[in-house]
Amino acid sequence: MKDYILLLPILLPMIGALASYILGRRSKKGRDILADTVGALEFLICAGLLATAASGRELALSVDNICGRGLELKLDGFRAVYALIAAVMWMMTTVFSNEYLGHYRNRNRYYLFTLLTCGATVGVFLSNDFFTTFIFFEIMSFTSYVMVVQDEKPGAMRAGETYIAVAVIGGMVMLMGLFLLENRLGTLNFDELRTAVELLPDKSALYLPGALILLGFGAKAGMFPLHIWLPKAHPVAPAPASALLSGVLTKAGVFGVLVLTARVFLHDGVWGNAILALGVVTMVLGAVLAVFSIDLKRTLACSSMSQIGFILVGVGMQGLLGSENDLAVWGTGLHMVNHSMIKLVLFMCAGVVYMNTHELDLNKIRGWGRNKPLLNVCFLMGALGIAGVPLWNGYVSKTLLHESIVEFTALAGSGAWIYKAVEWLFLISGGLTVAYMTKLYVAIFVEKPEKPVEKKPYMSLKSALAIGIPALTLPVMGMLPSHIMESAARLMEGFMDPTLLWRDSQRAGIEWFSLTNLRGALISISIGAAVYLLIIRTLLMRRDGSGKKYYVNLWPAKLDLEELVYRPIIEKAFPFLGALVCRILDNLTDWLVAALDHTLLRQKPIPPRVDEDYEPGDFASNPRQSRTYQRISGSISYSLLLYGAGFCAAMVYLIIILIMRY
Repeated sequence: MKDYILLLPILLPMIGALASYILGRRSKKGRDILADTVGALEFLICAGLLATAASGRELALSVDNICGRGLELKLDGFRAVYALIAAVMWMMTTVFSNEYLGHYRNRNRYYLFTLLTCGATVGVFLSNDFFTTFIFFEIMSFTSYVMVVQDEKPGAMRAGETYIAVAVIGGMVMLMGLFLLENRLGTLNFDELRTAVELLPDKSALYLPGALILLGFGAKAGMFPLHIWLPKAHPVAPAPASALLSGVLTKAGVFGVLVLTARVFLHDGVWGNAILALGVVTMVLGAVLAVFSIDLKRTLACSSMSQIGFILVGVGMQGLLGSENDLAVWGTGLHMVNHSMIKLVLFMCAGVVYMNTHELDLNKIRGWGRNKPLLNVCFLMGALGIAGVPLWNGYVSKTLLHESIVEFTALAGSGAWIYKAVEWLFLISGGLTVAYMTKLYVAIFVEKPEKPVEKKPYMSLKSALAIGIPALTLPVMGMLPSHIMESAARLMEGFMDPTLLWRDSQRAGIEWFSLTNLRGALISISIGAAVYLLIIRTLLMRRDGSGKKYYVNLWPAKLDLEELVYRPIIEKAFPFLGALVCRILDNLTDWLVAALDHTLLRQKPIPPRVDEDYEPGDFASNPRQSRTYQRISGSISYSLLLYGAGFCAAMVYLIIILIMRY
């Protein structure tokens, strides 16, 4: 029996997208209600799927005759959890969008493409083979582009160029890797990959296709060096779209990396080290960029890049720890969930600030949040969560990731110093997270504004509920890790490591708030306090003529990787090399023709005519025209021209015959 219910969470938002667009042309209020209803129904459906997975049932569906190969869908614990996370985020951001987009143009277009992106994203999480993943992944990439350029301002359009370029190039590279992987293994089905890998004599042949696929998924995840779209797309996109880009769409990229790691490179140390190295660079660089940034949404975007690095560190540790990767598996899955929920809260809080001030510069919005207790508490919940403060959800997942590094360091032998350095980079990055979130909180909610803030309602009840409910879940998840977090981790673990068998005694032995587990969080908090006081409040602030401090961004603009490397390559190097190659080939053809003309095809000299008595229109009696005609008719170019004309005529004849026959 086919479980067609798996199509419902994919098709519902897509059908709702078209319906909302049509309705929106007549009634904006009706469109908003319809979009909210679709989001709520999507949530209920995905909640039902999670209940099904929690009961131990797995659903599967094969849809034939789609794009020539069919689609493969499956529901298990991990997929159910992330389908629900996606549904929660779309429901809350859609409700928040009603107010946030009040002054925007082209709202019909926004809802159309946002809901289409929702269906495609859920399709990615429910996919069960790489071809299905690729189809939904590409749909998601193209529809989400419209969310980035919604403003249609020059900055938004340029950021959209970067976003779509990374998406298209990444997608094509991924497709190349999928062709190679299928050639090596004979399948792209997730359930068959592990067996196919075990039967492969030379597993090193998988590294090239694996690297190409990693490049495609890593581009969407925001992994270094393809992170360039993240800091540019988030500040210009509407805040609800930024929440989705950061919280869900990046996880679609991580989903692909997880499948690759769990099904193709399970317990592979070489692969684990490669992912770990990329994760560490992404983690540290994102945190450093966030410390320097003075733009609210750009800081949160760089933070997303850093947190993706934390997740990739967990993926790398899964490969290195082999069959003992329990901590890394749990930490990876839980940090994905935590980051999604935290960024949902933080970006919507940033949206409230922007829709009231129309500014994102910390110097212009400083103090705006004073005397706004609800917004203050919501933002604080997100800040404490992402900083990994004990009793908040981020602490649980970061502790698991940190302990997985510590565990492998004890097993690494002579190379332990390398992983000890990784541990300290992990703790320092956590400290930088504390520092830049403290900077944002103090700037918005503690510092005095330069001019009095007008007292007026700053968000509607619907927006308050859309932000407040997710914000409330963050400390609840952190205070009850044994009930909520462990249950989610048990549901997700089988997807990331099908061989994982964690004994009940080990599960019961986790003491989340023991001094050993608190140690890492306390070190990071101490580092964060030092960075905030000694670097941000001193080196990254200046005084104006009146003695007031203001924030400065001292990060060198010339270190922008896009402007420094990628655009010069694409806009200058590629056209130059293409023109050079074409010119060489063109001249080579001329040289070849000239060489043949003077050797094998050398023409006999035509004797001059003595009789010059000819009519001007008489071609045969004109010696100059006759000589030119003989040279042309005897040349290679003339032969190729006749061949091409004959070939075209033959093709036309065959097409006519086929049309007449069929």
